[in-house]
Amino acid sequence: MNWIDYIVVIVYLIAFLGLGVFFKENKDAKDYFLGGKEMGWFPLSLSAMATQLSAISFISAPAFVGLAQGGGMKWLTFELAVPLAMIGIILIIVPPLYRANIVSIYEFVERRFSTSTRIVLSFVFQISRSLSTGVAVYTIAIILQSVLNISFHYTIILITVITIVYSFMGGMKAVVWGDAIQMIILFGGLLICIYYGWGLLQANPNFNGFETERLQVVDMNNLGFDGGTFGFLPMMLGGLFLYLSYYGTDQTQAQRLLSAKDEKAAKNILLANGLLRFPVVLTYCIMGLIIGALVHLTPDFMSEIAAVTQKHYPKEFATSGIKPDLMLPVFIMKYLPHGMIGILIVGILSAAMSSVSSTINSLGAVTVEDLFNRGKVKLSQAKYMKLSKISIVFWGFVCIASAYLFGNTGGTVIELINMISSQFYGPILATFIIAILVKRVNYIGMNVGIVGGVLINISIKYFFDDIFWIWFNLTGFVITFVLALVVSALFKTEKNKDFNIEFKVKREDVLSRDVIILLIFFVIILGVSFSLPSILAGIR
Repeated sequence: MNWIDYIVVIVYLIAFLGLGVFFKENKDAKDYFLGGKEMGWFPLSLSAMATQLSAISFISAPAFVGLAQGGGMKWLTFELAVPLAMIGIILIIVPPLYRANIVSIYEFVERRFSTSTRIVLSFVFQISRSLSTGVAVYTIAIILQSVLNISFHYTIILITVITIVYSFMGGMKAVVWGDAIQMIILFGGLLICIYYGWGLLQANPNFNGFETERLQVVDMNNLGFDGGTFGFLPMMLGGLFLYLSYYGTDQTQAQRLLSAKDEKAAKNILLANGLLRFPVVLTYCIMGLIIGALVHLTPDFMSEIAAVTQKHYPKEFATSGIKPDLMLPVFIMKYLPHGMIGILIVGILSAAMSSVSSTINSLGAVTVEDLFNRGKVKLSQAKYMKLSKISIVFWGFVCIASAYLFGNTGGTVIELINMISSQFYGPILATFIIAILVKRVNYIGMNVGIVGGVLINISIKYFFDDIFWIWFNLTGFVITFVLALVVSALFKTEKNKDFNIEFKVKREDVLSRDVIILLIFFVIILGVSFSLPSILAGIR
């Protein structure tokens, strides 16, 4: 990096501090955590995508496609279940949650079950989200340190402290508009990398097409029970429950739905994500394929990745020789012109900061709502705002601590984060589905179901390590659902008379425009996924 790149990065960081100042006026809880419930679907859609398609995706997904052992375009199978999951959330989850007029979605399960259910579920969310965010922050910090020669500690401070400041000052509006800007920067960075990477690949006389084994998207034979990964069936079923839980019942995403100005806008957020995710992830994968091919054809490029790996990861990669996640950062530093380097580093910082800002804002919301602002005695607005800002700072530093304690891992870190989250997503989803649709389950059964679902899920993972981790989104759901029904049948309690939300899926909802569009798009991406290997194989 030279002075031009540093100016780009500094201007970006100052601009985001200014974003916090611009949105600093927040009167109450709905202003601070829900943006006053007056935000349109477009910035909220970009914010939701930026939260999910993070710096880990920007770096690690292309590395998986282009360089990781056993990797390739099969990463796209992650997206196959997204449109179907969006349909489920639009039909079942959004209407009752949005109409409940809440800040923390776990207040909904308290109304249906009990305070203990709310606290248990909130605790599960806080633990899982802070751990996975810590791993992400650590990874981005260590990778930036590897290629920029900036201290790892300074990099963590750069990512988290600035994010804490603008999230602290501006609340949800600053987070959402920051995410929207960061998503645009991130996608621009993808296109820049594709442009320069493809130019270099075309100029290489040894390029005669992509590696055939990396082009396969759909694997119909792999069931994911014997150590295999990314088969069609596990990615469809496990992925469906993963995305139902993540977009519908994870506070980081559900908070965006609750921030929408009306229920229609909330559904539009899901429609936009259901349609836009596949093209964005396809762009990630194409970039990874191009840069991965360039690595294999350019000895100096491979040597540079190996040198950086051995300098910073000598123990973890003593056998394989390279850390795949370094592919994109090394490409940026080695092959892009100055100015563009600064923009791409900003892209990485943008993606990292969008994930952190969404996490700490959501953790702050559930902390204040689920621990302090529940029951009959409500906090005054002044005390509420004070506790909200304190909780934002607290969770920001928890994420820093988590980065130091749990971040040091090998392999492509994106798989580790998904592995951690998949132990929790199924039980959380089961709780909300039961709360909305199943009247016979009581709070005792639900509490046992949540705890049992998580513990049994973790035990299965421990004793049967060959099972592909995406299955645990489904197994956690089923285990929790069954335990809740059985225990509720054994231990009868009185129904919660305060819960009066009646909900039923109507025929006109099932045949709505949004559902039909998503079904058609699901068929389209299936067709693209099956035909993509032959299309890519013809590129020379």
